[in-house]
Amino acid sequence: MSPMDLELPQTMTNKKLQVRAHLSVPNMGNSPSRILLNEEAFVSMLYLERRRAERSQKRFVLVLVDVQKVLSNGHKDRMVPTLSKALAESTRETDIMGWYLENNLMGIIGTELGEAANHVIQDCFLSKLRKVFGANLGSKNSSGISVSFHFFPEEERKDQNDHSANIALYPEMQKREESKKVSLAVKRFIDIVGSSMALVCGAPIFGAIALAIKVTSKGPVLFKQERLGHYGRPFVVLKFRSMRTNCDAQIHEKYVHQFIAGRVDDNSNENKKPVFKIQEDPRITSIGKFLRKTSLDELPQFWNVLRGEMSLVGPRPPIAYEYKAYEVWHRRRVLEIKPGITGLWQVEGRSRTRFDDMVRLDLKYARAWSVWLDLKILAQTPAAVIQGEGAH
Repeated sequence: MSPMDLELPQTMTNKKLQVRAHLSVPNMGNSPSRILLNEEAFVSMLYLERRRAERSQKRFVLVLVDVQKVLSNGHKDRMVPTLSKALAESTRETDIMGWYLENNLMGIIGTELGEAANHVIQDCFLSKLRKVFGANLGSKNSSGISVSFHFFPEEERKDQNDHSANIALYPEMQKREESKKVSLAVKRFIDIVGSSMALVCGAPIFGAIALAIKVTSKGPVLFKQERLGHYGRPFVVLKFRSMRTNCDAQIHEKYVHQFIAGRVDDNSNENKKPVFKIQEDPRITSIGKFLRKTSLDELPQFWNVLRGEMSLVGPRPPIAYEYKAYEVWHRRRVLEIKPGITGLWQVEGRSRTRFDDMVRLDLKYARAWSVWLDLKILAQTPAAVIQGEGAH
Protein backbone atom coordinates (compact mmCIF):
# COMPACT_ATOMS: atom_id res chain seq x y z
CA MET A 1 0.00 0.00 0.00
CA SER A 2 1.48 3.32 -1.00
CA PRO A 3 0.32 6.95 -1.40
CA MET A 4 -0.77 7.95 -4.85
CA ASP A 5 -2.18 10.95 -6.66
CA LEU A 6 -5.85 10.10 -6.77
CA GLU A 7 -7.90 10.71 -9.88
CA LEU A 8 -11.53 9.72 -9.32
CA PRO A 9 -13.12 7.91 -12.25
CA GLN A 10 -15.77 9.94 -14.07
CA THR A 11 -18.49 7.50 -13.06
CA MET A 12 -17.57 8.06 -9.42
CA THR A 13 -17.46 11.87 -9.56
CA ASN A 14 -20.87 11.98 -11.23
CA LYS A 15 -22.61 10.01 -8.48
CA LYS A 16 -25.03 11.85 -6.24
CA LEU A 17 -23.69 12.27 -2.75
CA GLN A 18 -26.44 10.40 -0.96
CA VAL A 19 -26.34 7.81 1.80
CA ARG A 20 -28.88 6.70 4.39
CA ALA A 21 -26.91 5.42 7.39
CA HIS A 22 -23.77 5.71 9.46
CA LEU A 23 -21.78 3.15 11.39
CA SER A 24 -20.73 3.19 15.02
CA VAL A 25 -17.20 1.88 15.49
CA PRO A 26 -16.76 -0.43 18.53
CA ASN A 27 -15.63 1.20 21.76
CA MET A 28 -11.83 1.16 22.01
CA GLY A 29 -11.41 0.99 25.80
CA ASN A 30 -12.87 3.74 28.00
CA SER A 31 -13.17 6.31 25.20
CA PRO A 32 -16.50 7.06 23.49
CA SER A 33 -17.39 5.11 20.34
CA ARG A 34 -16.06 6.56 17.09
CA ILE A 35 -18.55 7.35 14.33
CA LEU A 36 -18.04 6.60 10.66
CA LEU A 37 -20.00 9.46 9.12
CA ASN A 38 -22.22 8.93 6.14
CA GLU A 39 -21.23 10.57 2.89
CA GLU A 40 -23.42 13.63 3.20
CA ALA A 41 -22.25 14.36 6.75
CA PHE A 42 -18.58 13.82 5.92
CA VAL A 43 -18.73 16.14 2.88
CA SER A 44 -20.37 18.79 5.07
CA MET A 45 -17.60 18.46 7.67
CA LEU A 46 -14.97 18.72 4.93
CA TYR A 47 -16.61 21.93 3.69
CA LEU A 48 -16.58 23.44 7.19
CA GLU A 49 -12.97 22.45 7.85
CA ARG A 50 -11.90 24.00 4.56
CA ARG A 51 -13.60 27.26 5.51
CA ARG A 52 -11.89 27.24 8.92
CA ALA A 53 -8.53 26.63 7.28
CA GLU A 54 -9.09 29.53 4.89
CA ARG A 55 -9.60 31.92 7.78
CA SER A 56 -7.23 30.55 10.41
CA GLN A 57 -4.45 29.46 8.02
CA LYS A 58 -4.19 26.27 10.08
CA ARG A 59 -3.60 23.21 7.95
CA PHE A 60 -5.59 20.02 7.89
CA VAL A 61 -5.09 16.86 5.87
CA LEU A 62 -7.68 14.88 3.94
CA VAL A 63 -6.66 11.23 3.71
CA LEU A 64 -8.58 9.20 1.13
CA VAL A 65 -8.51 5.43 1.48
CA ASP A 66 -9.58 3.55 -1.65
CA VAL A 67 -11.32 0.36 -0.45
CA GLN A 68 -13.26 -0.47 -3.60
CA LYS A 69 -11.19 -3.57 -4.42
CA VAL A 70 -11.51 -4.94 -0.89
CA LEU A 71 -15.28 -4.49 -0.83
CA SER A 72 -15.70 -5.95 -4.32
CA ASN A 73 -14.46 -9.32 -3.02
CA GLY A 74 -17.70 -9.80 -1.09
CA HIS A 75 -18.46 -9.97 2.65
CA LYS A 76 -19.15 -6.23 2.69
CA ASP A 77 -21.15 -6.42 5.93
CA ARG A 78 -18.13 -7.90 7.71
CA MET A 79 -15.43 -5.91 5.89
CA VAL A 80 -16.79 -2.38 6.50
CA PRO A 81 -16.72 -2.68 10.33
CA THR A 82 -13.21 -4.15 10.08
CA LEU A 83 -12.03 -1.25 7.93
CA SER A 84 -13.67 1.25 10.28
CA LYS A 85 -12.02 -0.36 13.29
CA ALA A 86 -8.64 -0.20 11.55
CA LEU A 87 -9.08 3.51 10.79
CA ALA A 88 -10.11 4.20 14.38
CA GLU A 89 -7.01 2.44 15.68
CA SER A 90 -4.68 4.42 13.43
CA THR A 91 -6.18 7.90 13.97
CA ARG A 92 -6.70 10.31 16.83
CA GLU A 93 -10.02 10.71 18.63
CA THR A 94 -10.30 14.22 17.21
CA ASP A 95 -9.86 13.07 13.61
CA ILE A 96 -13.06 12.81 11.57
CA MET A 97 -13.83 9.55 9.75
CA GLY A 98 -16.48 8.94 7.11
CA TRP A 99 -17.43 7.92 3.60
CA TYR A 100 -16.03 10.32 1.02
CA LEU A 101 -17.65 8.22 -1.70
CA GLU A 102 -19.92 5.44 -0.51
CA ASN A 103 -18.50 1.94 -0.93
CA ASN A 104 -15.45 3.35 -2.74
CA LEU A 105 -13.51 5.88 -0.69
CA MET A 106 -13.24 6.26 3.07
CA GLY A 107 -11.97 9.61 4.28
CA ILE A 108 -10.12 10.95 7.31
CA ILE A 109 -9.92 14.65 8.18
CA GLY A 110 -6.89 15.30 10.36
CA THR A 111 -6.73 18.73 12.02
CA GLU A 112 -4.28 20.51 14.35
CA LEU A 113 -1.20 19.35 12.46
CA GLY A 114 1.20 21.69 14.24
CA GLU A 115 4.49 22.67 12.60
CA ALA A 116 5.38 19.26 11.13
CA ALA A 117 6.14 19.20 7.41
CA ASN A 118 3.60 17.65 5.07
CA HIS A 119 5.88 14.78 4.08
CA VAL A 120 6.56 13.92 7.74
CA ILE A 121 2.82 13.77 8.51
CA GLN A 122 2.21 11.68 5.42
CA ASP A 123 4.96 9.16 6.22
CA CYS A 124 3.83 8.82 9.84
CA PHE A 125 0.17 8.40 8.90
CA LEU A 126 0.97 5.91 6.16
CA SER A 127 3.15 3.83 8.47
CA LYS A 128 0.29 3.55 10.98
CA LEU A 129 -2.24 2.64 8.32
CA ARG A 130 0.02 0.01 6.79
CA LYS A 131 0.61 -1.64 10.16
CA VAL A 132 -3.05 -1.58 11.28
CA PHE A 133 -4.51 -2.70 7.95
CA GLY A 134 -2.01 -5.55 7.78
CA ALA A 135 -2.99 -6.72 11.29
CA ASN A 136 -6.76 -6.44 10.73
CA LEU A 137 -7.13 -7.43 7.08
CA GLY A 138 -4.12 -9.55 6.28
CA SER A 139 -1.50 -8.88 3.61
CA LYS A 140 -3.71 -9.96 0.69
CA ASN A 141 -6.58 -7.58 1.42
CA SER A 142 -4.39 -4.70 2.58
CA SER A 143 -2.44 -4.84 -0.69
CA GLY A 144 -5.64 -3.91 -2.52
CA ILE A 145 -5.97 -0.63 -0.58
CA SER A 146 -4.42 2.61 -1.82
CA VAL A 147 -4.10 5.90 0.04
CA SER A 148 -3.72 9.52 -1.03
CA PHE A 149 -3.00 12.65 1.02
CA HIS A 150 -4.35 16.14 0.31
CA PHE A 151 -3.34 19.11 2.48
CA PHE A 152 -5.42 22.27 2.88
CA PRO A 153 -4.88 25.14 2.40
CA GLU A 154 -3.25 24.07 -0.82
CA GLU A 155 0.23 25.56 -1.03
CA GLU A 156 1.05 27.87 -3.95
CA ARG A 157 4.65 27.50 -5.07
CA LYS A 158 6.30 30.48 -6.74
CA ASP A 159 7.34 28.34 -9.69
CA GLN A 160 3.91 26.76 -10.08
CA ASN A 161 2.22 27.53 -13.41
CA ASP A 162 -0.76 25.22 -13.13
CA HIS A 163 -3.37 26.78 -10.85
CA SER A 164 -6.26 24.50 -11.81
CA ALA A 165 -8.00 22.83 -8.89
CA ASN A 166 -8.68 19.10 -8.58
CA ILE A 167 -12.45 19.38 -8.59
CA ALA A 168 -12.75 15.80 -7.34
CA LEU A 169 -11.61 17.16 -3.96
CA TYR A 170 -14.51 19.66 -3.79
CA PRO A 171 -17.51 17.31 -3.65
CA GLU A 172 -19.84 20.00 -2.28
CA MET A 173 -19.41 21.94 -5.53
CA GLN A 174 -20.21 18.87 -7.60
CA LYS A 175 -23.31 18.32 -5.49
CA ARG A 176 -24.42 21.93 -5.95
CA GLU A 177 -23.92 21.78 -9.72
CA GLU A 178 -25.83 18.50 -9.84
CA SER A 179 -28.79 20.14 -8.09
CA LYS A 180 -28.77 23.10 -10.50
CA LYS A 181 -28.35 21.28 -13.79
CA VAL A 182 -31.44 22.80 -15.36
CA SER A 183 -30.65 26.35 -14.21
CA LEU A 184 -27.05 26.05 -15.43
CA ALA A 185 -28.31 24.82 -18.80
CA VAL A 186 -30.54 27.90 -19.02
CA LYS A 187 -27.58 30.12 -18.09
CA ARG A 188 -25.51 28.54 -20.86
CA PHE A 189 -28.38 29.02 -23.34
CA ILE A 190 -28.58 32.72 -22.43
CA ASP A 191 -24.80 33.00 -22.84
CA ILE A 192 -24.90 31.48 -26.33
CA VAL A 193 -27.84 33.55 -27.53
CA GLY A 194 -26.59 36.78 -25.93
CA SER A 195 -22.98 36.49 -27.14
CA SER A 196 -24.06 35.48 -30.66
CA MET A 197 -26.38 38.48 -30.96
CA ALA A 198 -23.70 40.80 -29.58
CA LEU A 199 -21.09 39.55 -32.08
CA VAL A 200 -23.46 39.80 -35.06
CA CYS A 201 -25.26 43.05 -34.21
CA GLY A 202 -22.10 44.68 -32.91
CA ALA A 203 -20.03 43.92 -36.01
CA PRO A 204 -20.14 47.56 -37.29
CA ILE A 205 -18.99 48.82 -33.88
CA PHE A 206 -16.24 46.22 -33.82
CA GLY A 207 -15.07 47.39 -37.24
CA ALA A 208 -15.07 51.07 -36.24
CA ILE A 209 -13.08 50.37 -33.07
CA ALA A 210 -10.57 48.23 -34.96
CA LEU A 211 -10.04 51.01 -37.51
CA ALA A 212 -9.58 53.64 -34.76
CA ILE A 213 -6.98 51.48 -33.02
CA LYS A 214 -5.04 50.92 -36.25
CA VAL A 215 -5.06 54.61 -37.18
CA THR A 216 -3.97 55.93 -33.77
CA SER A 217 -1.23 53.45 -32.78
CA LYS A 218 0.99 50.69 -34.08
CA GLY A 219 0.31 47.09 -33.20
CA PRO A 220 -2.47 44.47 -33.33
CA VAL A 221 -6.13 45.33 -32.86
CA LEU A 222 -6.75 42.62 -30.28
CA PHE A 223 -4.92 42.13 -27.01
CA LYS A 224 -4.60 38.50 -25.87
CA GLN A 225 -3.83 37.57 -22.30
CA GLU A 226 -3.95 34.32 -20.33
CA ARG A 227 -6.45 34.41 -17.48
CA LEU A 228 -7.73 31.85 -14.99
CA GLY A 229 -11.27 30.62 -15.49
CA HIS A 230 -13.54 28.29 -13.56
CA TYR A 231 -11.59 26.03 -11.17
CA GLY A 232 -8.42 27.92 -12.11
CA ARG A 233 -8.28 26.53 -15.65
CA PRO A 234 -6.30 28.85 -17.94
CA PHE A 235 -7.75 30.38 -21.10
CA VAL A 236 -6.86 33.27 -23.40
CA VAL A 237 -9.07 36.32 -22.96
CA LEU A 238 -9.60 38.76 -25.83
CA LYS A 239 -9.82 42.54 -25.53
CA PHE A 240 -9.41 45.50 -27.86
CA ARG A 241 -5.87 46.77 -27.39
CA SER A 242 -5.89 49.92 -25.28
CA MET A 243 -2.16 50.12 -24.51
CA ARG A 244 0.98 50.66 -26.53
CA THR A 245 2.83 47.53 -27.58
CA ASN A 246 5.81 46.14 -25.64
CA CYS A 247 4.70 47.72 -22.36
CA ASP A 248 6.21 46.67 -19.04
CA ALA A 249 3.65 44.42 -17.27
CA GLN A 250 5.51 44.81 -13.97
CA ILE A 251 3.87 48.20 -13.45
CA HIS A 252 0.45 46.55 -13.30
CA GLU A 253 1.71 43.52 -11.37
CA LYS A 254 3.17 45.73 -8.65
CA TYR A 255 -0.01 47.79 -8.45
CA VAL A 256 -2.23 44.69 -8.24
CA HIS A 257 -0.16 43.22 -5.40
CA GLN A 258 -0.47 46.49 -3.47
CA PHE A 259 -4.20 46.73 -4.17
CA ILE A 260 -4.90 43.17 -3.00
CA ALA A 261 -2.85 43.81 0.15
CA GLY A 262 -4.90 46.97 0.81
CA ARG A 263 -1.95 49.33 0.41
CA VAL A 264 -3.40 51.51 -2.38
CA ASP A 265 -4.99 54.80 -1.37
CA ASP A 266 -6.46 57.62 -3.36
CA ASN A 267 -5.49 60.77 -1.50
CA SER A 268 -6.94 63.10 -4.13
CA ASN A 269 -10.47 62.71 -2.79
CA GLU A 270 -11.34 61.37 0.64
CA ASN A 271 -14.81 60.31 -0.56
CA LYS A 272 -13.37 57.99 -3.19
CA LYS A 273 -12.14 54.48 -2.63
CA PRO A 274 -9.07 53.01 -4.30
CA VAL A 275 -9.64 51.59 -7.79
CA PHE A 276 -8.64 48.24 -9.20
CA LYS A 277 -7.18 49.70 -12.39
CA ILE A 278 -4.21 52.07 -12.47
CA GLN A 279 -5.29 55.69 -12.83
CA GLU A 280 -3.50 57.88 -15.39
CA ASP A 281 -1.67 54.84 -16.75
CA PRO A 282 1.05 56.19 -19.10
CA ARG A 283 0.89 53.03 -21.20
CA ILE A 284 -2.65 53.69 -22.44
CA THR A 285 -3.17 55.15 -25.93
CA SER A 286 -5.50 58.07 -26.67
CA ILE A 287 -8.24 55.83 -28.07
CA GLY A 288 -7.51 53.27 -25.35
CA LYS A 289 -8.52 55.70 -22.64
CA PHE A 290 -11.93 56.13 -24.27
CA LEU A 291 -12.33 52.38 -24.75
CA ARG A 292 -11.61 51.70 -21.10
CA LYS A 293 -13.83 54.50 -19.87
CA THR A 294 -16.77 53.10 -21.85
CA SER A 295 -15.75 49.43 -21.35
CA LEU A 296 -15.78 48.97 -25.13
CA ASP A 297 -12.39 47.25 -24.85
CA GLU A 298 -14.23 44.30 -23.27
CA LEU A 299 -16.45 43.60 -26.31
CA PRO A 300 -14.27 40.82 -27.85
CA GLN A 301 -14.88 38.78 -24.71
CA PHE A 302 -18.27 37.84 -26.18
CA TRP A 303 -16.20 35.37 -28.21
CA ASN A 304 -14.90 33.87 -24.93
CA VAL A 305 -18.51 33.60 -23.77
CA LEU A 306 -19.56 31.85 -26.97
CA ARG A 307 -16.69 29.37 -26.54
CA GLY A 308 -17.85 28.59 -22.98
CA GLU A 309 -14.72 29.96 -21.28
CA MET A 310 -16.69 32.83 -19.74
CA SER A 311 -20.29 33.73 -19.02
CA LEU A 312 -22.17 36.96 -19.57
CA VAL A 313 -22.35 37.33 -15.78
CA GLY A 314 -19.73 36.23 -13.28
CA PRO A 315 -16.55 37.29 -11.44
CA ARG A 316 -13.75 39.00 -13.34
CA PRO A 317 -11.16 36.40 -14.49
CA PRO A 318 -7.81 37.01 -12.76
CA ILE A 319 -4.30 37.00 -14.21
CA ALA A 320 -1.96 34.29 -12.87
CA TYR A 321 0.27 36.75 -10.96
CA GLU A 322 -2.83 38.27 -9.40
CA TYR A 323 -4.04 34.83 -8.28
CA LYS A 324 -0.66 34.12 -6.66
CA ALA A 325 -1.13 37.22 -4.47
CA TYR A 326 -4.53 36.05 -3.22
CA GLU A 327 -5.26 35.10 0.35
CA VAL A 328 -6.55 31.55 0.60
CA TRP A 329 -10.18 32.62 0.93
CA HIS A 330 -9.86 34.90 -2.11
CA ARG A 331 -9.31 31.84 -4.32
CA ARG A 332 -12.91 30.77 -3.86
CA ARG A 333 -13.99 33.43 -6.38
CA VAL A 334 -12.23 31.30 -9.01
CA LEU A 335 -13.56 27.97 -7.72
CA GLU A 336 -17.17 28.89 -7.08
CA ILE A 337 -18.44 29.91 -10.53
CA LYS A 338 -17.45 30.67 -14.12
CA PRO A 339 -16.02 34.19 -14.77
CA GLY A 340 -18.06 36.76 -16.66
CA ILE A 341 -18.02 40.01 -18.61
CA THR A 342 -20.16 41.78 -16.02
CA GLY A 343 -21.04 40.90 -12.45
CA LEU A 344 -22.35 42.00 -9.10
CA TRP A 345 -19.26 44.03 -8.20
CA GLN A 346 -19.36 45.81 -11.58
CA VAL A 347 -22.94 47.07 -11.07
CA GLU A 348 -22.73 47.66 -7.30
CA GLY A 349 -19.18 48.90 -6.88
CA ARG A 350 -17.48 48.86 -10.30
CA SER A 351 -13.77 49.49 -9.86
CA ARG A 352 -14.26 51.68 -6.78
CA THR A 353 -14.37 48.79 -4.33
CA ARG A 354 -11.65 47.52 -2.04
CA PHE A 355 -10.41 44.12 -3.11
CA ASP A 356 -11.75 42.21 -0.10
CA ASP A 357 -15.17 43.80 -0.68
CA MET A 358 -14.96 42.89 -4.36
CA VAL A 359 -14.29 39.25 -3.48
CA ARG A 360 -17.16 39.25 -0.99
CA LEU A 361 -19.49 40.50 -3.72
CA ASP A 362 -18.28 37.74 -6.05
CA LEU A 363 -18.84 35.10 -3.36
CA LYS A 364 -22.23 36.60 -2.54
CA TYR A 365 -23.14 36.27 -6.22
CA ALA A 366 -21.94 32.64 -6.33
CA ARG A 367 -23.99 31.72 -3.24
CA ALA A 368 -27.16 33.53 -4.35
CA TRP A 369 -26.82 32.74 -8.05
CA SER A 370 -29.96 32.21 -10.09
CA VAL A 371 -31.04 32.91 -13.66
CA TRP A 372 -33.18 35.77 -12.35
CA LEU A 373 -30.16 37.35 -10.62
CA ASP A 374 -28.20 37.17 -13.89
CA LEU A 375 -31.01 38.93 -15.75
CA LYS A 376 -31.14 41.67 -13.09
CA ILE A 377 -27.37 42.25 -13.33
CA LEU A 378 -27.52 42.33 -17.15
CA ALA A 379 -30.31 44.91 -16.95
CA GLN A 380 -28.27 47.11 -14.56
CA THR A 381 -25.01 46.87 -16.52
CA PRO A 382 -25.74 49.52 -19.24
CA ALA A 383 -26.45 52.16 -16.57
CA ALA A 384 -23.24 51.27 -14.73
CA VAL A 385 -21.24 51.57 -17.97
CA ILE A 386 -22.84 54.92 -18.90
CA GLN A 387 -22.12 56.35 -15.45
CA GLY A 388 -18.53 55.17 -15.86
CA GLU A 389 -17.78 55.35 -12.12
CA GLY A 390 -14.50 53.69 -11.37
CA ALA A 391 -13.65 52.92 -15.00
CA HIS A 392 -10.10 53.81 -16.08
